[in-house]
Amino acid sequence: MKNSALKLFSSCAVSALISLSAYAGGGGGSDGGSDNSGQLPPPSTCSFNCGHEIGPNPTLSFIRASSGPQPIASTNVSSSVNGFGGGTIYYPTNISSEMGAISIAPGFTNTQSAIAWWGPILASHGFVVITIDTNGRFDQPESRSRQLDAALNHLISESNRSNSPISGLVDENRLGTMGFSMGGGGSLRSASRNRLSAAVPLAPWSTGSDNFTQIGVPTMIMACENDGTASVNTHASPFYNEIPGNTDKFYLEFNNGQHNCANGNNFNNNAELSTYGVSWMKRFLDKDRRYNQFLCGPNHTASSLISETRDTCNF
Repeated sequence: MKNSALKLFSSCAVSALISLSAYAGGGGGSDGGSDNSGQLPPPSTCSFNCGHEIGPNPTLSFIRASSGPQPIASTNVSSSVNGFGGGTIYYPTNISSEMGAISIAPGFTNTQSAIAWWGPILASHGFVVITIDTNGRFDQPESRSRQLDAALNHLISESNRSNSPISGLVDENRLGTMGFSMGGGGSLRSASRNRLSAAVPLAPWSTGSDNFTQIGVPTMIMACENDGTASVNTHASPFYNEIPGNTDKFYLEFNNGQHNCANGNNFNNNAELSTYGVSWMKRFLDKDRRYNQFLCGPNHTASSLISETRDTCNF
């Protein structure tokens, strides 16, 4: 009897925590706020010879390195910002032209530190990146999706501000999202509005109604084979299957991976994460076909760290 009561209490406590997401605090409210949470600009329709290529001809060793060719800097975003809970912007310091921009959200109860590895690595390959804290640590995927959009709108606003560190650096028509766990669910929900050029959900978690069957945004799902939180059989794999077959999409599953296998931060998968995450963003934000070789070539079938791939190659 005591054990049954304890289990019931624990279950109710978790449910109560989740329900708090609608009321969790932070700048602008947990629904994404008002000033920065409006609809994103339309994505670029250019698909080839768009003039966005940045950096030297890539090689496998180049793309697997711990950092890219561009020196970077960072600047903090106050938690009082409207639409999301603040964050950190990473950007290249030796590029003066407009670049693709990426927002990245953490998972349930996490702060931006859980996904911080992705900021510098993506920026060092020629992107403006913001890793965010959410308005409330219990915010659900739909709320996180709106906050991802708000963060992208913040980058656009900062790019249009003359005294901003990233003034003139963001191409508002080349936007992407990433996210871990519930943040990954948020990335998928953001993609379903089809105002992005790319999305990379990491071990995504989402329940309830969604519009994933409407996703036309190129989407790479990174999954973890032994995920005990967002089981691939009930989350990542069916999410991938929901995305239409005529959408560019990729499913990557890490062998024996636990829930945080796609976060970086000194895990053994970092080189693989860089190879695929950077290549996806380069291919679809920069329209850079030089990176096709790392997505549709033989290399992704040769790694013992990867248990399964599915894709719609060639891109």
